[in-house]
Amino acid sequence: MTATASPTPDTPKSFELVCPAGSLPALKAAVDNGADCVYLGFRDATNARNFAGLNFDEAAIAQGIAYAHQRGRKVLLALNTYPQPGAEALWHGAIDRAAAAGVDAVILADPGLMRYAAEKQPGLRLHLSVQGSATNVEAIAFYRKEFGIARAVLPRVLSLAQVEHVVEHTDVEIEVFGFGSLCVMVEGRCALSSYATGESPNTHGVCSPARAVRWAQGPQGMEARLNGVLIDRYGEHEHASYPTLCKGRFDVADETYYAIEEPASLNTLELLPKLIAMGVAAVKIEGRQRSPAYAAQVTRVWREAIDQARGGRFAVKPAWMTQLDQVAEGQQHTLGAYHRAWK
Repeated sequence: MTATASPTPDTPKSFELVCPAGSLPALKAAVDNGADCVYLGFRDATNARNFAGLNFDEAAIAQGIAYAHQRGRKVLLALNTYPQPGAEALWHGAIDRAAAAGVDAVILADPGLMRYAAEKQPGLRLHLSVQGSATNVEAIAFYRKEFGIARAVLPRVLSLAQVEHVVEHTDVEIEVFGFGSLCVMVEGRCALSSYATGESPNTHGVCSPARAVRWAQGPQGMEARLNGVLIDRYGEHEHASYPTLCKGRFDVADETYYAIEEPASLNTLELLPKLIAMGVAAVKIEGRQRSPAYAAQVTRVWREAIDQARGGRFAVKPAWMTQLDQVAEGQQHTLGAYHRAWK
């Protein structure tokens, strides 16, 4: 299925659907099913989904950009990890490669990288990554003034009212997450997995690196371990999720449960009319580590939902939820901080 989108990569839209592309097939699947923008990363530690077998080399990114631009879609490049002392050349080189490749924007978290991009590649559009942890108007205004950012991706810790406040008080485009794996920490400030693996997602580009993950059948069920640390144990009929420390089960006061957060996917489909009405510029689908089939299925649902919501009559279709249920983490959904009593 091919859906309509922007007539050219430079034509602005009032509400963009931004979809993940962990590979060239995933990029094509997202574009063919209605993504306005796709976001991807280089095949190194400069992006926060640095998994083996994912991401783009020079040939693949050239093909991906050509495929998207020929169909009037945009390509955004995630350079959303933090350069390490003595290794800055890798991240600086990624900025230059992105500009040379012709991406429509780079998604950055590190202020030093933003300064480099603003000075060395002044024509490159800059988006502030969720990893930059800008949760208020003042922080976004700082990045706008100092580096000229055009868009900010808000962390998934704000309530809907807080998102609306930010949108109302900045001229920077605001992008929010709409669907996908939910990070329960403040993005860009979490080093939890490094206690088990020795590598922080902010510097090495992956939370729970695949090389540290082990699955094994034990006497009490299927066990998931991260660098030898038991993260979870699943019964025969339980849905297993990729092991991360924040979504593991812990023994607390003689009780074993998900003490921090249960495995669940953020799903804001029901909030679409509100997000559009308050002036949010874009909604992002998480999942560059997922398959092309995931990219196609989720993009197709959200394209149809956005088109209906912008048409003025909106109701969440059971068929949409059924399709999203099939790919949700833990096969359950949450509105996360958008709708919590403690907010």
